[in-house]
Amino acid sequence: MPIVKNHDASIYYETHGEGPPLVLAHGAGGNTQIWWQQVPFFAARHRVVTFDHRCFGRSVCAPAAFDPTAFAEDLVAVLDAEGLERVALVCQSMGGWTGLRMALDHPDRLGCLVLCGTPGGIVTDQIMAAARRIADGAAQDGIRGNAALSKGFREREPEKSFLYDQIASRNSDFAPSMLAPLAKVRITPDALGAHSVPTLLISGEEDALFPTAAIREIAGLIPGALMHTIPDCGHSPYYEMPEVFNPMVEEFVSQHA
Repeated sequence: MPIVKNHDASIYYETHGEGPPLVLAHGAGGNTQIWWQQVPFFAARHRVVTFDHRCFGRSVCAPAAFDPTAFAEDLVAVLDAEGLERVALVCQSMGGWTGLRMALDHPDRLGCLVLCGTPGGIVTDQIMAAARRIADGAAQDGIRGNAALSKGFREREPEKSFLYDQIASRNSDFAPSMLAPLAKVRITPDALGAHSVPTLLISGEEDALFPTAAIREIAGLIPGALMHTIPDCGHSPYYEMPEVFNPMVEEFVSQHA
């Protein structure tokens, strides 16, 4: 069971397959297991790395040491342990706080960046309003698929919706109140001037957490960024529509491998 230590945390990670390296960074409703529809697909052509953010899944970290500013350095520790100099990085929701910080602080380590349903720490009025709604919802309902998955998906796929909640329940060391420090990580538009990593933003058209309009605004602030919107999909396109998400990501990654 691969473990790497960094800043008072023990970070669990896995590797699968061979080829150009691709890293998957999960959101607050996930952990390494949430990528069950991505790992088999990408491992056929990539060396896929998944990891549990600190306090998630099998990563061990005291709640007091849950610090989003350490996310990028946690990932650097994983990459160094595996001898990976340069990777494609795919981030979902909270994972975007890892990805954009990596792009700004360690651009030499990224061939490209995919941000799905996430502002990555960039602050706008729309994002701040969304963050307040997310905090209120998490305080009432916890981190569950009823917010991360579209209503249509929950009705069509009750078994997969149940599985989403089961995977999220494995994050026993994480409490919804611990999302608050994410709001303290603020990347201003001015800080993006030096952004040079090819970046793709993906948004589910029915995202109830970070609406498409807010993500479109974020895409306009990141130099050179592309954006794709997936219809009939909520906050988690990777989970709801892997048959659309996976090839979309692979096409972008293959252009920048």
